[in-house]
Amino acid sequence: MKKILITGANSYVGTSFKKWVSQHPDKYSIDTISLRDEQWRENSFEGYDVVFHTVGIAHVDANPDPKMESLYYKVNRDLTIEVAQKAKNDGVAQFVFMSSIIVYGDSGYISKPRIIDKNTVPIPANFYGNSKLQAEEGIKFLETNHFKIAIIRPPMIYGKGSKGNYPKLAKVARTFPIFPNIENQRSMLHIDNLCEFIQLMIDNEESGLFFPQNSEYVKTSEMVKLIAEAHGRKIELTKVFNPILQAMGRKIGIVNKVFGNLVYDQRLSDYKDNYRVRDLRDSIIATEK
Repeated sequence: MKKILITGANSYVGTSFKKWVSQHPDKYSIDTISLRDEQWRENSFEGYDVVFHTVGIAHVDANPDPKMESLYYKVNRDLTIEVAQKAKNDGVAQFVFMSSIIVYGDSGYISKPRIIDKNTVPIPANFYGNSKLQAEEGIKFLETNHFKIAIIRPPMIYGKGSKGNYPKLAKVARTFPIFPNIENQRSMLHIDNLCEFIQLMIDNEESGLFFPQNSEYVKTSEMVKLIAEAHGRKIELTKVFNPILQAMGRKIGIVNKVFGNLVYDQRLSDYKDNYRVRDLRDSIIATEK
């Protein structure tokens, strides 16, 4: 039996993963710990096989508030390194860290492809991405033959109860009769696919850098159409707004976050075991039901 400690008692990924593996009580023992106060430093991690670190500040605007910069580095970088060091000192065998595709910077402009492959060098566009990248670099130095580190750089995660852009788009799909039809591609990752992937990381005692994503790229307008259909609605896709949105995308970051391009080369996301338990249509239905 694997004994797993999840940092972030109320995190979306952490609570989803705990629920996912609770289907196998004979294989996994799960505990959670909050890092919001100083008490966690007094607790021992001894006896745990894995620490799954999900704590972090995310979902910044395209132009994040500079006043928040020190907090991002304190939580996303410094706290991550401290938790990993404690896990190593207390004899934990594996540390799994949730990083982000954001280490590669922002989405490409509308109609401009942006494909991340094995040769793409991370260049964060803001201190959110930079704090995640520096956390990765800080914990890599702790790895040994007896302390394995798996770093996960997921694209946008979505699912029932998720935050970020997905619920905003879902609200549009449930409300408006039309939506812009722009040709774009996004890498996305349904929460069930992520949970299955993390489970495999733990089962196989992996270390290294990983890029899980759905098997299909997502076109924003098609996703909105699928969401509408899940609610028994029809939504008309139109290109009439495309010139306006393309012009706005050059100046307004949120437009590119919704309609821009940002994908992982699918070869980066291949794994020896199948973790894609839901395709796009199935994942939308599971999220919206």
